[in-house]
Amino acid sequence: MKEWKKFLYILAAFLACFYLPVENARFSGAVFEALALVKWYAREHVLLCLVPAFFIAGAISVFVSQASVMKYFGAKANKFLSYSVASVSGTILAVCSCTVLPLFSGIYKRGAGLGPACAFLYSGPAINVLAIILTARILGWQLGLARAIGSIVFSVVIGLLMHLIFIKEECSRQANGNFNLGEVKETRSLSQTILYFAAMVSVLVFANWAKPLEGDQGIWSIIYQYKWWITGVSLISLVVMLFKWFKKDELKEWTGSTWGFALQILPLLLGGVLVSGFLLGRVGHEGVIPSRFVAALVGGNSLWANFFSSIVAAFMYFATLTEVPILQGLIGSGMGKGPALALLLAGPALSLPSMLVLRSIMGTKKTAVYVSLVVGMATISGMIFGVIVK
Repeated sequence: MKEWKKFLYILAAFLACFYLPVENARFSGAVFEALALVKWYAREHVLLCLVPAFFIAGAISVFVSQASVMKYFGAKANKFLSYSVASVSGTILAVCSCTVLPLFSGIYKRGAGLGPACAFLYSGPAINVLAIILTARILGWQLGLARAIGSIVFSVVIGLLMHLIFIKEECSRQANGNFNLGEVKETRSLSQTILYFAAMVSVLVFANWAKPLEGDQGIWSIIYQYKWWITGVSLISLVVMLFKWFKKDELKEWTGSTWGFALQILPLLLGGVLVSGFLLGRVGHEGVIPSRFVAALVGGNSLWANFFSSIVAAFMYFATLTEVPILQGLIGSGMGKGPALALLLAGPALSLPSMLVLRSIMGTKKTAVYVSLVVGMATISGMIFGVIVK
């Protein structure tokens, strides 16, 4: 039986190669888009987004005690405190759906409850202050306000639902996970730990500070002009802290943990980006699925239009802020306001690459439920918003 399976796999692979439609312009264009997107992702996101995120995740797993994680995010933690902190984390981090994954993995494996961890997972990329401001300025204040309120509510509701749905598994995980064992005495003060993590988060945030709108002379523009100075100061401060406050063995353990996160997450992300680029292309370019099909299916405010918008958004990769110009073009092509909000609530928080990584972290069942909750709530919210602003 095993030999027959091997034969069928080989036969399927041969037939796929034999009938590859390389002469088809759309297929060859989609292959180019896949390679172009993964090249852009490697250049724009790996070094400045993922690498700092890997180091932060590694630091969480090594230097943040399990007692601290359990205190604020564990199953017995104050629910109001844990969900409040998790639901507004995106205002500080401003990361994309892929960059938040190492951070989520770090706190989840350290003992954080599934509910608060999922609230953090959603809010990280969804509640981006600059993205919400751009949404309001470019797409209208109604969409901006609805996105801000919806993102915060979503993170809490999704976290609570994940906790309730998997409460038995979570109780077993907390009971058998040994999350409170093996703690050692802290070698640094709380203020030193806060400064250390603040320096790493500053590098992640300011190195990726997006260019403001043309003509904008506000605080966002000033920070953008000096982003590399701020990043440099943060990086130098981090090096000084590492030299003065950390032992050689601690640094070795930190880099080892960081490398473990990179090995687990990076291959899946790059593979997912390739598939996403092949199917949907880049901003302004088409993959194997024509963009006119998408635009034609998201007009009006029907259940199908909102659901389709949520599904497409969930599988497509959105870098930070790119969802705004994409929506601007879709709305110009006839996209309804309801489906537009559905895309804003589902897109930044999900992508095919992030789903692949989430499956490796918390399993197929939890990942499927998490994705279903995001898509379902985005669909319902889009329909309600479409009725209100009609």
